[in-house]
Amino acid sequence: MPRVHIELPEHFTYSTEITLYLSHMNFAGHLDNALLLSVVSEARARFFQSLGYSEVNIEGVGIVVADAAVQYKSEAFHGEVMVVELRASDFASKGCDLLWRMHEKSSQREVARGKTGIVFFDYATRRVTGVPENFRIRAES
Repeated sequence: MPRVHIELPEHFTYSTEITLYLSHMNFAGHLDNALLLSVVSEARARFFQSLGYSEVNIEGVGIVVADAAVQYKSEAFHGEVMVVELRASDFASKGCDLLWRMHEKSSQREVARGKTGIVFFDYATRRVTGVPENFRIRAES
């Protein structure tokens, strides 16, 4: 079975710094593979906030995560500052991908990269809905 391979864009539209806590570490003393996704989730929430949205109110609708793919590149440790870069891409009628890369701030060592597929969701009707056009415009600029 081939390994996951994620192509990254030449540039990202958003970047944030997140310090790793002891609660992010596993029994071996490095960033837990599952908790890496919680760091990425925090970056995703900050990305939406930077555009004036929350994950449950983007032009009146929210999002749900449809899929996720991760490539782990190196270990990360307690106290390190991660830079998480994000970009919305591959828009479709109901959603898009959020491509991301995480690296350690001082050494620039890549820790992980990935893709999170999101779909837009109307929580009032409990149905998938179209991508809000204003979000697409703001996310692509």
